Amino acid sequence: MYTIIDIETTGNGIKGNRITEIAIFKHDGNQIVDEFTSLVNPQCPIPFFITGLTGIDDQMVAHAPLFSEIADTILEFTQNSVFVAHSVNFDYGVIKEEFRQLGIPFVRKKLCTVRLSRKIIPGLQSYSLGKLCSAIDIPLSDRHRARGDAHATVLLFEKLLQSPSSEAVIQKFLNARSQEATLPPHLDKAELDAIPQKPGIYYFKDRTGNIIYVGKAINLKKRVLGHFYDKSEKEIRLCRETAHIDFELSGSELVALLMESAEIKKHYPIYNRAQKKNIKQFGIFCYEDRKGIKHLAFNTLKSIQRPLKIFNNLTDCRLFLKHVCMSYNLCPKYCHLQLTESNCSFYEDSFCEGICSGKEKVERYNAKVDKVIADLREEMTGIKLLKEKGRHLNEKAFVLVDDGQYRGYGFIEDTIEIHSKTDIEAFLIPQKNTPETQRIVESMMPKLECLEL
Repeated sequence: MYTIIDIETTGNGIKGNRITEIAIFKHDGNQIVDEFTSLVNPQCPIPFFITGLTGIDDQMVAHAPLFSEIADTILEFTQNSVFVAHSVNFDYGVIKEEFRQLGIPFVRKKLCTVRLSRKIIPGLQSYSLGKLCSAIDIPLSDRHRARGDAHATVLLFEKLLQSPSSEAVIQKFLNARSQEATLPPHLDKAELDAIPQKPGIYYFKDRTGNIIYVGKAINLKKRVLGHFYDKSEKEIRLCRETAHIDFELSGSELVALLMESAEIKKHYPIYNRAQKKNIKQFGIFCYEDRKGIKHLAFNTLKSIQRPLKIFNNLTDCRLFLKHVCMSYNLCPKYCHLQLTESNCSFYEDSFCEGICSGKEKVERYNAKVDKVIADLREEMTGIKLLKEKGRHLNEKAFVLVDDGQYRGYGFIEDTIEIHSKTDIEAFLIPQKNTPETQRIVESMMPKLECLEL
C-alpha cells in the first residue's frame, strides 16, 4: 500500500515551516482507494510570497483545523504504507516535525518520485514536477495546491509502476541499505558509490554544475553521507539543490584542510559560511622613541611595513606580547600593554626591571628588545617541510613553509629523494598564504614530522 502525499507550507525553513494544506491519496498499486485533503491552520501568518504562489492566505486557514486535530487521521491514513512524494525528504521532514511537536513519533518507509523518475525515465532535462508532467503528458491542474500536485504525483507514480523495471527498482529503493531514501532527489547514486573512504575534499554542485559547497573529511564517504542524514534547515536546503558530487584525494587531514580553504576562497560557494570573510590581522613591530627606547607595539597588519610576527586576532597578539614581557623582562608600558604616563604596575612587583622609572639603562633594555627581535626572525627564517601521508601507499605529501610563510603543498613518490628547495619546487602546488592557511599550518606543525632544509 502507498500513500502519495503533498503539502503546502508557510515556507519558513524546516523547523519553522508549518503546514497550510495537506493532500493524501491512498493507492494499492493499481488504483486510488481513498483520499484525504484539508486546509490546516498553521497558527502563524502566511508570508505574502507564499500566498502569491499557492493562493492560500490567512483568511482561508483561519477556521481550518489545527494539525493536532487531524493528526490521528494522518497517522491512520499512512499506517502500514509507503510514504510517496515528489522530493520526499521535504514533505516527510515537515510532517515528521509537526508530529514531533505533538510528542508523537512518525516513521514510515519513503519513496521519492524524483529519484524513481530519474532511474526509470533517464535523460530528461528537468525532473521538477511541472516539467516532468509536461514531458510525459501528465495533466497538472491546481498547481502549487496540495491536492493538484498530489494527484499529478499519483498519475506520475502510476506511469512509473507500468515500467517493466519498476518492481525491481522500487524494491531496491525500499531496501534499508540502499540509501536511496536519504539521497538528494537529483543526485545519481553512482556518484555517491564512487566516493572512497579516504581523506580529501568534496564539492557539492547544483544542476548547472555550479559549486555550492566545499567540505573536507578524513573519510569522504562517511562525511558526505552525514550531510544527507542531517535534518537541519541548512543541510536540507543544500541537499535539495545538490545534483552532482566531485572529490579530490588529499592523503591527510592537513592537506585536506589547506585544499578546502583554497577552494572556498576561489569559488565562494553559497553554502560555505566559514572562511568567506577577510580576517582582520594584527602584527607586532618595533620603533624607537625620542629618548632612544625601543618599543614593541602592535597594530593592524595593513598599517605595518615589516611585522615581526602576525596574528589573526587582537587577543592572541596581546597575549603573545605579555608572554614576551615576562620571558625577556620587558616593560608592559613599552610593549603598549599599559597606557600610563607613570611607571608600569609591574615594576618592583614582577618582571619589569625599571626602564619606565629610569632605574634601568636604555642600552640594557634595548639589548633585551634586540634579543626578542633576533629570536623572532630566527623562528621565521629557513625552509621547513611538513611531511604527511600521500594519496596512496607509495606516495608522501608535503607542506612547504618558507621564512614562516605557507607556500603550498605537493605529492612525491617514495623513491624520490629531496635535498633542497629546488628539488621541492618541481612537485610544489603553489598556494596563497592567507590568515586561514597560516593558522592551519601553525596549529598542525607541532604534531607533524618537520624537515628543515
